[in-house]
Amino acid sequence: MSAARAARLSGRLDWGALIQLADALVERSAGRYQGWGEVIIFAACTAARIGEVSGVRVGDIDRDAWTWTVRRQTTPSPGGLVDKGTKGKRARTVPLIEEIRELVGRRLDAVGDDPMGRLFTGPRGGRITTAVLRDATHWDEVVQRLGYEYLRWHDLRHTGLTWMADAGVPVHVLRKIAGHGSLSTTQRYLHPDAKSITAAGEALSLHLSVRRSPDGPRLRLVE
Repeated sequence: MSAARAARLSGRLDWGALIQLADALVERSAGRYQGWGEVIIFAACTAARIGEVSGVRVGDIDRDAWTWTVRRQTTPSPGGLVDKGTKGKRARTVPLIEEIRELVGRRLDAVGDDPMGRLFTGPRGGRITTAVLRDATHWDEVVQRLGYEYLRWHDLRHTGLTWMADAGVPVHVLRKIAGHGSLSTTQRYLHPDAKSITAAGEALSLHLSVRRSPDGPRLRLVE
């Protein structure tokens, strides 16, 4: 199995593959609704659940700090709705990286000043669920055609957390961003690609070569 193939089956995407997936889902949807692609990109870059993405509101976004407060909602909002995607989950703050700030800014401008206004909805203004997204975009067909036949929506959360880990974000910080209860749960979400594994081997070889050098410390047998 090729390294690229293994990455695909693990649910791990790179940035180019994510954009390709988002564009393909939009293209396959009725009316080519751009919001489907925006939801995909936002989810991966924030490592969020679909219920959290569809529940994000204007008041949850801090455009000065570029963060999103994912709230633990256990009581109905002023509109009488409890977000099932966040009910019982841990509240947390998620960074909004530069790559999606323009997207978020457009959505904020489109929704207006209502703090309870939702950033992401379906083309008719309805709530987005996994089933709605899958059916509207022909998800199974699209991922099959692109070679990601085992890719699930939740794998985008794995992708986002792995990107952050590759960027050097410590695992205890990742746990906070993900809203996990334990580090072991967070670690199960991380999928290093072949390049990362090769780089680890090269780093070890470099470390050992320095220790073997005539001018450096020598390895010795401990009896």
